[in-house]
Amino acid sequence: MYQYRNVTDDIFWVGGNDRRLALFENVHPLHHGVSYNSYLLLDEKTVLFDTADWAVGRQFIENVTALLNGRDLDYLVLNHVEPDHAASLEEVLLRWPQVKLITTAKAVQFLGQFGFHISPDQVDAVKEGDERSFGKHTVTFVSAPMVHWPEVMVTFDKTEGVLFSADAFGTFRSLDGKLFADEFDFERDFLDEARRYYANIVGKFGPQVQALLKKASGLDIKYICPLHGPVWRRDIGWFIDKYAHWSAYEPEETGLLVAYSSMYGGTEAAAELLCAKLAQRGVTNTHLRDVSTTHVSELISDVFKYSHLALASVTYNLGLFPPMHAFLEDMKALNVQKRTCAVLENGSWAIRAGALTRESLAQLKEMTVLEPSVTVTSALSRDSGADLDALADALAASLKA
Repeated sequence: MYQYRNVTDDIFWVGGNDRRLALFENVHPLHHGVSYNSYLLLDEKTVLFDTADWAVGRQFIENVTALLNGRDLDYLVLNHVEPDHAASLEEVLLRWPQVKLITTAKAVQFLGQFGFHISPDQVDAVKEGDERSFGKHTVTFVSAPMVHWPEVMVTFDKTEGVLFSADAFGTFRSLDGKLFADEFDFERDFLDEARRYYANIVGKFGPQVQALLKKASGLDIKYICPLHGPVWRRDIGWFIDKYAHWSAYEPEETGLLVAYSSMYGGTEAAAELLCAKLAQRGVTNTHLRDVSTTHVSELISDVFKYSHLALASVTYNLGLFPPMHAFLEDMKALNVQKRTCAVLENGSWAIRAGALTRESLAQLKEMTVLEPSVTVTSALSRDSGADLDALADALAASLKA
């Protein structure tokens, strides 16, 4: 049974929701599923904007078929050819073989690599600033390389102010029968998942996102239609501001993530005591995370959210505890920067976690490391308690500055 919804009078959402997928890109846990969004324009010509992952392929095809109601599909605009958006392309071509594919030259190359061999006569390769008219609606194409693949473009419908934004402005979580961001309590239900999506999928490419935001600022955007997550028609500036902060690596808010690794509880106790001492100093926007039990995608999301970071690690085989090492490597890979950090180490012999943490932080841009660092030898003692007081003083002063 088909299920579609109007975005405008002429533009319809024809995607689907996948609540069975456990790992997005086989890496990031999905707690509430994900949507795969596709949109259909019914004008003098019919135009499909992107396809969908094959997991929802049957629903997607039923939606498109029902809306066309016997009409031919004239055009397919592919803004992004990653398989979760292009996997149903072959089915579209089988059902509507006359369709003209509008995309970038780089996208055509990638389609070939994925085994989609399309006749050059069937492809309209567009570039930045090109326009196409489908009747009442005229669209223009905007290049968006590395947001988050090199072939990506976004399409702007000049007639109704609709931005088909590819993976930009996307989020994890299924839509569950709703469509628009204002049909949810977005801050409660979606913001953490939107940040986690951005930080882990697009976060490495902040300068490229900034370039796209600069281009978008010159467009009269009334709707944002991403490939994952809800459509925006109200408070668009609020969400764009989130992207402005994330892509500039500026924190959303003043707060502290305390990420710890602990084998036998000593480092965990020290991390918790640090939070207690901060609370006594009036600092309560603190968030304690065990790197062994918290997926790294959630840790990265927290780093993008908060201004301060405390890393508390036990020494393991003369190195960093493996989950902490993986976290720091992910921070480097995703270009984390502009944070204020505190360092706490633990160990029973040859303690090196603190020095190795500092070495990792030194490889990131504009990271400030507070003094003093704290060393715990196996378990908390009176001396380590005094050191934690000094670190809490330094953190409180920085957080209140």
